[in-house]
Amino acid sequence: MDTSRETWITGIGLLSSLGEGPETHLARLNAGDAPVTDFKTFPDFLIHPLGPVDFDKQIPKKGDQRQMELWQRIGTYTAGLALTHAGVAGNQDLLKRMDMIVAAAGGERDVKVDASVADELRKHNNPEVRLNERLQSELRPTLFLAQLSNLLAGNISIVHGVVGSSRTFMGEEGSGVQAIQTAYARIKAGQSDLALVGGAYNAARPDMLGLWEFASMHYRGEYKPVFAPGRKPGMATGTGSCFLVLESRKHAEARGAKPIAKITYVESARAKRDAEGGVRASVNALIENAKKHAKNAGAIYTSASGVEPATGEEAEALKAANLPVRAVVSRVGQTFESMFPFGIAFAALAVANGKLAAAMPNVPLETPAPDGVKSIIISTVGHWRGEGVGIVEAI
Repeated sequence: MDTSRETWITGIGLLSSLGEGPETHLARLNAGDAPVTDFKTFPDFLIHPLGPVDFDKQIPKKGDQRQMELWQRIGTYTAGLALTHAGVAGNQDLLKRMDMIVAAAGGERDVKVDASVADELRKHNNPEVRLNERLQSELRPTLFLAQLSNLLAGNISIVHGVVGSSRTFMGEEGSGVQAIQTAYARIKAGQSDLALVGGAYNAARPDMLGLWEFASMHYRGEYKPVFAPGRKPGMATGTGSCFLVLESRKHAEARGAKPIAKITYVESARAKRDAEGGVRASVNALIENAKKHAKNAGAIYTSASGVEPATGEEAEALKAANLPVRAVVSRVGQTFESMFPFGIAFAALAVANGKLAAAMPNVPLETPAPDGVKSIIISTVGHWRGEGVGIVEAI
């Protein structure tokens, strides 16, 4: 069997409420530190906030920082962490050949402008005409361009010099699965040797909190882990970002890169959620397929969102898999596009160190596990659409 096209993880960039970098995250996950949450900034809306960050370390030009929305700064910063961790930052020969695959949502709304428009239209005698006037004067095309999803990839190219091919996927959690799946497939097929993959999300956005509230999807109440008995349904969103440097084994060995772990399988699916049990059946099939490819999988790292009925159905499938479970969202919050990359990163750290993250107390699915884990299945079920699995194994 030709192993030269294996997909090795050689760099991990992490930024979340737990801190910055793989070492900090590994230490806090293994110690079972209490998650960092904020219940006061947006009363009754629980979020996992971003900790202190010195953006100058990875984005030295203030002008670059000012023209980015926060989610773009977070993503660009974390991409820099991944490049540095992989030993490719500043290496123009490698960066010019590096592919980039980003999972991204739309940009952030100008909430003040939105509020002023809504307030004025409520009082105006001819709201339709006035709305057109405001759209032309205050929402110019140049402002709209700041909302484009592919500007995260553009900013990473500008700041860090990653100038190979670039792809941006939209589609919330499913886009994160597609980003990893595409990079994995390209490396396996010999179409790529080096790739930067990931995404970012800013949870402290009133516009998004309003959106989730209108959909009855945001978590309201004091913190409880996903899968905890009696937990209210809903997502506790988190501000954070994860980027990974993936490369072929042959390429990594040629440049003397030290691998962290390897990805050996990725599959995506999309259940018919209008049918009861659709998510459960989809996840069952995905996990069973993954088990056939995994070498004695020792655990499942899931990005279950907390939204029902999807999370309840996923829990049934995970229970049937009869493996220790670790819920990524319970640790860092729901970060949508970057949830699958977060799961891959946490699993890679676990197999590299042979130890799962500490189990959450009073969560039956999060059973203890012996040290020495070498293979982990990563599961993601989108809050609205999309499912996926991956396998990460020790090297």
